[in-house]
Amino acid sequence: MRIREAITEGIRDDSFLRRPCVIAEAGVNHEGRMDLAERLVAEAAEGGADAIKFQTYKAETIASKHSPSYWDLSKEPTTSQYQLFKKYDKFWKKEYEALKVACDRAGIEFLSTPFDVESAGFLNDLMEVFKISSSDLTNKPFIEHLCGFGKPILLSVGASHLWEAVRAAEWIEARGNPLALLHCVLNYPTADENANLGMILDLRRRFPDHAIGYSDHTLPSDMKVLEIATLLGASILEKHFTFDKTLPGNDHYHAMDKRDLAAFRALMDRDFTILGSFEKKALPSEAPARANARRSLVAARHIGAGEAITLGHLTWKRPGSGISPSEIDEVVGRTAARDIEEDEVLYWGMLA
Repeated sequence: MRIREAITEGIRDDSFLRRPCVIAEAGVNHEGRMDLAERLVAEAAEGGADAIKFQTYKAETIASKHSPSYWDLSKEPTTSQYQLFKKYDKFWKKEYEALKVACDRAGIEFLSTPFDVESAGFLNDLMEVFKISSSDLTNKPFIEHLCGFGKPILLSVGASHLWEAVRAAEWIEARGNPLALLHCVLNYPTADENANLGMILDLRRRFPDHAIGYSDHTLPSDMKVLEIATLLGASILEKHFTFDKTLPGNDHYHAMDKRDLAAFRALMDRDFTILGSFEKKALPSEAPARANARRSLVAARHIGAGEAITLGHLTWKRPGSGISPSEIDEVVGRTAARDIEEDEVLYWGMLA
């Protein structure tokens, strides 16, 4: 399913859960090299992601030169946001147009988060959905500018109070754009005990008219966090993605790779096989149990032909091939059409 459909149709699904759309968040893990960016596209598609997302910015428009770091300096030693962004802001319109072609060729949806008006303008021609970062949750003029393109919005709500998420959603709702809100915790990495996946349930309760997803910053390990998020109802999942988790830098060490993606797909296959139907009904595989493990009305003692049947004549035993005990009120007061022996299963043909 494409991301647009996950946003616009997810809340109308009659089932509580659905297989999630998975966005491989490549960000700037291409490190300014087109060959690495194309490798990320190919490996995300190979691992089974529905979309791959990059980040489009220029250091000069996203951060002042005096913006401090807020990440693990043992993993990423750069102490200035401006300097970190400057290292990875080489891609622009031409490169993203080429990446869109690479995505189409690989059969994976292209996305990139814009962080300024100029990039939003040229990205609009390349994708069906706009992603708004948690960092822009309070950026009303930019949110309204993105809404002006008339496309569905993915809004991450990391590091926000509920009232801030509600306010941002109201800005988008006022413009009429379909909206999905993504639970997110802005720690890099997020410890499992800080993931607070229960907030997904709160978002589903408070935003019943919007799809709810999850943007994950935990270490990938066994992909259990994404599995639990899915089982809580997240219909869109986003997680940082790399081709080599051992590389230095802020977004490699807590990212998933194609093997993690494939492992998650296997988890989903198993989970949704186990979940099965979301409509309560008897299954074909249960037919033998219905016929044999249920009970029938049985003669508790001999009933003579023509004798009126009373409650004292009846008991109930397996198998369930005869008259169901649910029909006992229809049996009491009828007469036996023939002699019925003790312990004989009752059928309608035995009654007058």
